[in-house]
Amino acid sequence: MTEPKKKQLRSIDAPFVAPGSSGVAIRDRLKHLTDVDDKVLRLVGEHLGSLASRDLAARCRDGSDHSTDTWAARKRDLTADSSSRWAGSITKATHDQWALARRCQLAHIQGLEAGVRTVMHRLSQPIGEKGTKRAPGGYRSRSEWFQKSRRLAIMEHRLDVARAEREAGVVHVVRGGRKLLGTRHNLAASEVTGPQWRERWEAERWFLAADGESGKRYGNETIRVTPDGEVSIKLPAALAHLANARHGRYVLACRVTFAHRGQEWADRITANRAVAYRIHYDVQRGRWYLTASWQRPVVKTMPLEAARAQGMVGVDTNADHFAAYRLDVHGNPVGDPRRFHYDLTGSASHRDAQIRHAITQVLHWAKSCGVAAIAIEDLDFAAEKTREKHGRKKRFRQLISGIPTGKLKARLVSMAAEMDLSIVAVDPAYTSMWGDQHWRKPLTAPRRKMSRHDAAGIAIGRRALGHPIRRRTAPPHDDQSDRRGHRTVQAGPGNREREETRPPVTDRAHDARHRPGHEKGTRETSASKTVRDARSARQWVQDSLLFTD
Repeated sequence: MTEPKKKQLRSIDAPFVAPGSSGVAIRDRLKHLTDVDDKVLRLVGEHLGSLASRDLAARCRDGSDHSTDTWAARKRDLTADSSSRWAGSITKATHDQWALARRCQLAHIQGLEAGVRTVMHRLSQPIGEKGTKRAPGGYRSRSEWFQKSRRLAIMEHRLDVARAEREAGVVHVVRGGRKLLGTRHNLAASEVTGPQWRERWEAERWFLAADGESGKRYGNETIRVTPDGEVSIKLPAALAHLANARHGRYVLACRVTFAHRGQEWADRITANRAVAYRIHYDVQRGRWYLTASWQRPVVKTMPLEAARAQGMVGVDTNADHFAAYRLDVHGNPVGDPRRFHYDLTGSASHRDAQIRHAITQVLHWAKSCGVAAIAIEDLDFAAEKTREKHGRKKRFRQLISGIPTGKLKARLVSMAAEMDLSIVAVDPAYTSMWGDQHWRKPLTAPRRKMSRHDAAGIAIGRRALGHPIRRRTAPPHDDQSDRRGHRTVQAGPGNREREETRPPVTDRAHDARHRPGHEKGTRETSASKTVRDARSARQWVQDSLLFTD
């Protein structure tokens, strides 16, 4: 009789401390603007927006033939209608947008390639063939097989077109957003009128952003904000006649006060360090906003051993909540599980606020626990959302797509850095399965309800602490008799005589073990999971492990 083949597990990546954020952005509302101020901002934004659209079209025409000479030529053309600094900001924004489009194009090609491979594999399987966890099976019926064969032809055509465009350096970019452009063709479902859509479209295509310059006055010569909150703009050459201050500048009739990081911002501009500004208009609220941003020097992250020194909080990310559990330095769960809920339905601003609120609750609770780090899975579902991979499992695909992996990483790292907490990223492999297998049932009590997600939080925390996920069970009995079976507290790999025969219990038998003919009274055992000191048959030596009910 052949033994069943063991499941091959993939290798687990080592945990690491996530690097901190490299930039800061703060925002304040431009209040009490006059009608003239509003008119000037609209004219400047519209004029610079038209220049940005023209420059982006020129960059897309260049494709892969772009060089520093073509960049300088485009900047010279823009300088005549604006200024050298406005032209520099526009060309930099154009290159950033083109590079983002190229990255999205590559991701689209990789997604098509994965879909083609999956469909081809499933078409090659017999109809009705069951799949495994590693590879899908065949399609359910001949009708589905036929429809997927047609879809395969369509996907292969799209893949050929995308590859040809990438080879030629062709990208497709919409200034203002492709989503907003699609809304124009379905205004009734979006509950937006034609004039409302036009106002939003034009506002999104405006350009009012200026890069900072170190060594210049207050860190920015184009959009300047003084320490007392005065905002002034360097007008383009075509609108210089609207200036109300010297050197072609227009001073707004408002004052800004950054409530968040205001002192840090004031220290930067006082030292004439670079600060970038962006002015944008919120059409739905009818308000103008000013966003200030700057870069931070790269700070060395906390060593992993230092992050583990005070225990860890393991956090399992789900579609509607964070499941968190506190663990001590030995990997033992402390207290009860905590859940922090959020709602990802509704508008984008509502979803973003929900994520921020839930992360804030997690950070405050972790700070009150006295830990120095939070453990979280290094999730990336880029290749796990396609319908070709999961077939008819639409709800499962929606569940995966609903987990905010990208925003969660960015916001958690940046917000944790402000509270002197580190983020330890771990491999997500088998955390939910092994946590449920080893920790859910032992920790369930009449007054503690454990879910699969709570157990996964323990597994994540133990992996971040460097401990195996498996729970050590059945500590030594109150006596040293084996009448209740083998003891399973595991011995360390460096303990002496851990693989030798177990000595008898009594001292007389312990002394008699050296007499001839006593070998029959001993028995071989597997590696004992309890550490026994070689000099004493009664003393148990065990790692500091606690077991909670």
